[in-house]
Amino acid sequence: MSASSGQTGVGRGLDDGRWAVAERVAEAVRRRFPAEVLAVAVHGPLAHGDDDGGGDREAGMLVVTYRSGTGPPPATRRVDGVLVDLTVAGAEDYLAQARVISALWPLTADRYVTTQALHDPTGWLRTLRDEHLGRLARARPAEFSTAARQAWYRGSAAHARAARLAEWYETDQALLMLGEARLAAATVTGLLSRTYFRDPGDAVRRTGLAGADMTEVGAVLARQAEELAARGRAVDGTIDELLTS
Repeated sequence: MSASSGQTGVGRGLDDGRWAVAERVAEAVRRRFPAEVLAVAVHGPLAHGDDDGGGDREAGMLVVTYRSGTGPPPATRRVDGVLVDLTVAGAEDYLAQARVISALWPLTADRYVTTQALHDPTGWLRTLRDEHLGRLARARPAEFSTAARQAWYRGSAAHARAARLAEWYETDQALLMLGEARLAAATVTGLLSRTYFRDPGDAVRRTGLAGADMTEVGAVLARQAEELAARGRAVDGTIDELLTS
């Protein structure tokens, strides 16, 4: 998914029980915090409108308040068989987050770009989307390269740790660290190509890393290191470079 795709207000097209739960949550939030809630929305598979409702039957929800620290607390609960993950944020704080190009940008951008409103009388969700897309339009290539370099360091460290654990026959721990390395390498790819993903699973699937073994992940990280060097700064450096970067 490119940085320019996605939209606010995707049609629902589904009736698997998750929408009913999400609407009940939104109604309860508005009833209990009528003066504090600016907008309520869903994100993730429900917002995209093309998920079959299988698996964990999860409903990712966002509650936006006029002021930080008000409204309901962030929480995760299973309600009528649906796992509700409730994010609560002040409007200005969330807009500030949407302006950041971080190492996790490929995993967070979808929440700013693709939402489905359950309550948005002022059109704030459109403002959120426009703010994020505007930030991307202003971003310099070096910003994405810097973020990609940080993600690469995380992936390289996880890969090295996975290799050591495998040598020590700590298979379960090695697999966990290999999973971290795959995801970090996927986010590097996303940052270098300005591509965001719906979730971690989508990231490793679409970058071809879902089933990558230790050697394959190492080869991907090596190629990424070469590309980062070609973009202006090698991943390896001196102490002076460390202290002046």
